[in-house]
Amino acid sequence: MSKELILMVHPTAGVLAILAALWALVECLNASATNVIRIRIASVAAAMMMWSAYVAGGYWYVVYYGADKALIKGGPWPFAHNFFMETKEHVFLSLLLIATFLPIAAFGDLVSSRSARQLVLWSSALIILFGLGMEGAGAFIAMGAKVALLAK
Repeated sequence: MSKELILMVHPTAGVLAILAALWALVECLNASATNVIRIRIASVAAAMMMWSAYVAGGYWYVVYYGADKALIKGGPWPFAHNFFMETKEHVFLSLLLIATFLPIAAFGDLVSSRSARQLVLWSSALIILFGLGMEGAGAFIAMGAKVALLAK
């Protein structure tokens, strides 16, 4: 697998996780016996996609990011690494934990328990918000590499 393909798997899996969390959130707004299985499927999909993003991103970070890091830090946008990558590295762990928790919460009694529904709604919403933040941070990191290459 080429390094460019690995790099694209990371944000793609992240976006799919955000979309699955959005699906779970929307379905849970009107939780009933007819859609509880869809909520659970969406929740499991969100967790699986988030773990896929973590594995692909972690692999990229360990194997390939060293050269990009040096490039970014030596370029005109060193904050792309110093702030955005450092923040992403730490905040993502919270996101991964919430995404892992989502299917656990979704297998509760969503039809008759308001608290179970609230747990799924809040977990989904946090995945969506943190996930969009991760996507934005990734854009800054990619632009940091691009402007560093253009400056040479």
